[in-house]
Amino acid sequence: MRECRFDNRGASTLIQYRVRLHDLGRHYFQVECRIDHPNASQQFSLPSWIPGSYLLREYARHVVAIEAVSGGRSLAVDKVDHATWRCTDCDEDLLVTVLVYSLDESVRGAYLDQRRGFFNGTCLLLLPEGRETDAVALEIEAPWHEACADWRVATAMTPAAVDDRGFGRYVAKDYDELVDHPVEISRFEACSFDAAGVPHRFVLAGRCRTDLERLAADLRQLCQTQIEFFGRPAPFDAYLFLGLAVGEGYGGLEHRASSSLIFRRDDLPKLGELGIPANYQRILALASHEYFHSWHVKRTKPAAFMPYRLDRRNHTRLLWVFEGITSYYQERMLLISGLLGVGAHLQRLGEQLTRVYRTPGRFKQSLADSSFDAWDGLYKPEPNHINTRISYYSKGGLTALALDLLLRLRSVTLDDVVRELWRRHGAVGVGVPEGGFEALVTELAGDGLEDFFEQAVRGTDDWPLAALCEQFGVKLLFRAARGAEDLGGRPADDDAPMLTLGVSYRPCPLGLQLTAVLDGGPAEQAGLNPDDVLIAIGGLQLSARNVTQRLARYEAGEQAKLTVFRGDELIESVVRLELAPRDTVYLELDPKAEGAALARRRAWLGE
Repeated sequence: MRECRFDNRGASTLIQYRVRLHDLGRHYFQVECRIDHPNASQQFSLPSWIPGSYLLREYARHVVAIEAVSGGRSLAVDKVDHATWRCTDCDEDLLVTVLVYSLDESVRGAYLDQRRGFFNGTCLLLLPEGRETDAVALEIEAPWHEACADWRVATAMTPAAVDDRGFGRYVAKDYDELVDHPVEISRFEACSFDAAGVPHRFVLAGRCRTDLERLAADLRQLCQTQIEFFGRPAPFDAYLFLGLAVGEGYGGLEHRASSSLIFRRDDLPKLGELGIPANYQRILALASHEYFHSWHVKRTKPAAFMPYRLDRRNHTRLLWVFEGITSYYQERMLLISGLLGVGAHLQRLGEQLTRVYRTPGRFKQSLADSSFDAWDGLYKPEPNHINTRISYYSKGGLTALALDLLLRLRSVTLDDVVRELWRRHGAVGVGVPEGGFEALVTELAGDGLEDFFEQAVRGTDDWPLAALCEQFGVKLLFRAARGAEDLGGRPADDDAPMLTLGVSYRPCPLGLQLTAVLDGGPAEQAGLNPDDVLIAIGGLQLSARNVTQRLARYEAGEQAKLTVFRGDELIESVVRLELAPRDTVYLELDPKAEGAALARRRAWLGE
């Protein structure tokens, strides 16, 4: 690896990094880390995880080469453990160079090919032991490759000396800040807007056609609403959305002054398109979620995360407070900003609730335990998780909805609680203790909510949400799913009885590959397993297009022969079909609501 000398003139930083797009075809970033006054035996490490994504990803496993130079001499580099290296006999300065394989296109990783580069600092930037609080500089070197001649850099990191394409030197006050600014390097498109006096920028990478002006206008409306919700000034001087349009994919990750978003290119708004169709709502909801995190998780955060310990699991039972409440407010902000009307808002809430009620694991795992077990649960999905676990995102959102309505019956709102959390914790950098959220709710709303927290957060029984919604002039209704594509949120065209096998599946060339088999359902009783490929029922071939029609030929309680491939072995089994459960939710305004219920509904939904 070629050594590249830093220009130290005028530099006040003690740690200096240089990132080079070393080999596009082989997906290698080359990264140099220079420190002065190293220990005689100096250790370096890479984080095991990235804040906001609670899984040990062990980024050091992508390092394919490492070498060190000190005082003009090559040093031996010994690996101490899975993520730590040691250089011995160091002189007055030390340069460590690593080559990192980067082909993770997710918001949590690093990626490099002939189309674009992207990285999170946790993936590339070595941390010198004992230098966590030192100021740092990052040099992003302009690539020499002809294919990159029109590439630019987008990051929320503070520029110190960059060219008109964004290549050059950036600075951060310490390592924690350094790795909290993802970097996009490509021929992206961009649009800019101001919200509450704060400059914002949306960068869009990936092949697509869209209406950037429309996107900027909608995001301005959304961001303005959230800043006003928490109160000026915003906790950042400028904000950056890093968007990547792909064929299939969806996800986001929050940072202190930016967020990374991945979404389907077909979900972007089309030129001249009117209204906000359901697919575009997904992008706005994603942006809303990650932007809300600027306050509620990046700054207001569990005490267990202060500071982040990036080499190990950081357990807390409060993830539902931060991710679940944010899931509720991602939708609420679309409503109160005026981007979505009440009807669309209720439909999206119904879809969110449907995801909970279709998960029998909610009766096995509490919301608090789901939060605590995030490191070995949510991000490591297994086929049986639907029967044994619940997401702190989805059930957390349901619990936030129920708590908001309960508080409104006491003339308080969840808005009040979230804003007070911000004032007492996020705005002043004080972590929320494990019992802090419930204590604050009790302080603001009074006693009497103990049973709610015991049942909804630490228990596994369903809270009577339908009865609660009735007090706000809203009907929470259940029906059977009309097929695999039915996400809930709206009434069915017809409510004829539906039969079920009690499985979820994905289409495959031979038929339907089972991704989950529900406890106590017909398929489980018939002996089917996850990963089985269901190819026929009653001797007739099955596909994703005809499974509903095939089942409609039977009556509840009737038996049918199933033909299945388990691996390469053909198996036949008999299933007794059952009626599909009524686990699909939709919400409707009660036209008969009056008096107090109608007043509460207007205060809640603005309708």
